[in-house]
Amino acid sequence: MPDDLMDLVSVRYMVDDVDAAVDFYTKHLGFALRTSAAPAFADVTRGRLRLLLSGPRSSAGRPMPDGAVPAPGGWNRIHLIVSDIAAEVDRLRTAGLTFRNDIVKGPGGQQILLEDPSGNVIELFQPASE
Repeated sequence: MPDDLMDLVSVRYMVDDVDAAVDFYTKHLGFALRTSAAPAFADVTRGRLRLLLSGPRSSAGRPMPDGAVPAPGGWNRIHLIVSDIAAEVDRLRTAGLTFRNDIVKGPGGQQILLEDPSGNVIELFQPASE
């Protein structure tokens, strides 16, 4: 793991439960815990990706001036490359994880949308064979 935060690509996900999110990403998707200030915040890394997991009690969870409250979910997502999408989906379904769809095939490869415990999306993608 790079020592310098400037060497990492950071993405923030709002989550309902920081400990559940850390467990999900480290147990099922190969992330490593970097720091934790649960229940407010934790960050996990996978390669050069730093995923900031911000709970309702984090500073990122504070209401906006108009009263809107940051919430998990939506359609923006991190994109993880896998070598065998069918095997990954079987492994994750066996573990009881939730998908938004079935595997979709296109000219660039195959993809499926996995949800973390708060409903944030992770795209698993297997590039097309050349």
